[in-house]
Amino acid sequence: MARLDFPDYLEHIRSESRRFRDVLSTCDPEARVPGCPDWNAADLLWHLAEVQWFWGKIIRTRPLGPDEDDDGPERPTAYDDLLKAFDEYSTALVAELEQADPGDEAWTWSAEQTVGFTLRRQAHEALIHRLDAEQTAGDVTPLDTALAADGVEEVLDVMYGASPEWGSFSPLDHRIRIDITDTGESVWVQLGRFRGTDPKDDVHYDDDDIRVIQPPGTEPDAVISADAATLLARLWRRGDGATIHLAGDLQIVDHFRKVIHQPIN
Repeated sequence: MARLDFPDYLEHIRSESRRFRDVLSTCDPEARVPGCPDWNAADLLWHLAEVQWFWGKIIRTRPLGPDEDDDGPERPTAYDDLLKAFDEYSTALVAELEQADPGDEAWTWSAEQTVGFTLRRQAHEALIHRLDAEQTAGDVTPLDTALAADGVEEVLDVMYGASPEWGSFSPLDHRIRIDITDTGESVWVQLGRFRGTDPKDDVHYDDDDIRVIQPPGTEPDAVISADAATLLARLWRRGDGATIHLAGDLQIVDHFRKVIHQPIN
């Protein structure tokens, strides 16, 4: 799949953050967040504020990594002050990204250490939490199709399918094709197992895992298909997936959904 252009990611950070803020500005601070039941609207607002503060600082101080002695900003008590903090941190993140070259070296928790990684990741962070805000307020609007389609690959490849260098992935001969029906694109996923020992705490892992792969030139064992917004919301546990279509070996689909801890439909 082709990714979006970097200016498009930046514009989505602006627009999704703006919608997020507008929805929460009139929301009951105590309203529960359906996708994150432990949070209320105020918690959701502060979460994205903190995230955008953090990545704004990372881009500003690139290529340095996080300062372990910096606990970050203090959470305001009043809801209006939470909104003001979000405005400040979101504006700062956008300003830093506007001035940065996407190819510049910058710390991330990923193997990809570039500003471009943060542009893409933060566009999707803002998109999903915008959806959280809308679901909390009961005012859900359509997701951008191109960004949602890119998000399907991003959540599978980066959030579910990435693994640290100290381990290894052993593939199984089980492949699933995920068809994004409104863009005509597909994402291929291979099931397998991740094994390795974390050198930081000497904990050994031996777990089911997935990898996003290039089309292998063979037929998939199973196919999962739906429009981009439906797939993305389901993968992020923000939708019921009622319109997702399954075909092929459903035992492999069941294995896949257990790996990502998510019922696909």
